[in-house]
Amino acid sequence: MLVVRHARDLPRHPRGWCFALGMFDGVHLGHQHVLRSALLDAAADGAMAAAITFDPHPMAVLRPDRAPLLLQPISARLRAMESLGLDAALVIPFDAAFSQLTGEAFVEQLVRESGGMRSISVGTGFQFGHDRSGNVPVLKALGERLGFTANECAPVSIGDSRVSSSRVRKCLRAGLLKEVAELLGRPYSVTGVVMPGDQLGRQIGFPTANLNVQGLELPPHGVYAVRVLHQGRALSGVLNLGVRPTVTRQGELRFEVHLLEFDGDLLGAELEIRFVARLRDERRFPNLEALVDQIRSDVGAARTLLG
Repeated sequence: MLVVRHARDLPRHPRGWCFALGMFDGVHLGHQHVLRSALLDAAADGAMAAAITFDPHPMAVLRPDRAPLLLQPISARLRAMESLGLDAALVIPFDAAFSQLTGEAFVEQLVRESGGMRSISVGTGFQFGHDRSGNVPVLKALGERLGFTANECAPVSIGDSRVSSSRVRKCLRAGLLKEVAELLGRPYSVTGVVMPGDQLGRQIGFPTANLNVQGLELPPHGVYAVRVLHQGRALSGVLNLGVRPTVTRQGELRFEVHLLEFDGDLLGAELEIRFVARLRDERRFPNLEALVDQIRSDVGAARTLLG
């Protein structure tokens, strides 16, 4: 999947482009419905299909104090989009200057710079542009004038409620990982880059890869059995998510995974941690020896669960 930052960098196609527009944080079932609308239009018209998304989250620029924690870094968002079969993703750098662009001006620029827009799909009630001046009626009116189709995609519901990023976050914070997976349409996972740690795990016989998960929404603190995806391999692991109360009083959040059958340097690598089962709560142990005994038990439980 081609990834560009400006519409003018999209390759020209004789049948033009069908776009899906949205933040798409999580690429949950509702987002997938919008993205597949663009894919269906492209297949019907012989055109190309692309997602249009933003980085960083608009609220991080407009109202940093109210910006939500993300469900995915941009790299994971793009991989989820690529898995659907999109031809390209336009990742627009969202900054103060771009935030002043009206919805109408944004669409006009998109039509002009993309070299031809066949259709654009958005979710119900989606708003965009300065002061939220862009919406579905605006898109439909612009479509009549500029020659494209505007699709308003109905929400997807599970149970009595619609699937949304806020619903995914609520379930995630409650530790309802099965429900999160249902809303996403795939196993819940966290993607992050391995950063240097304090080597305590290696000193006690259980080396860990420490992931940078700053800015991400996470499940409750605890110990989890996980699958770790690295360079096309799926490895078994035990994850500790929490503040390590036995060994530190600083309360710094750590996301540490011990790989059961791996010995190598992962510093700087991007890992996807796929949650399988929660083993236990995080808790303080009376001494380091008791903690090591519990880790051995956790590793045994993970081996049994993960096969």
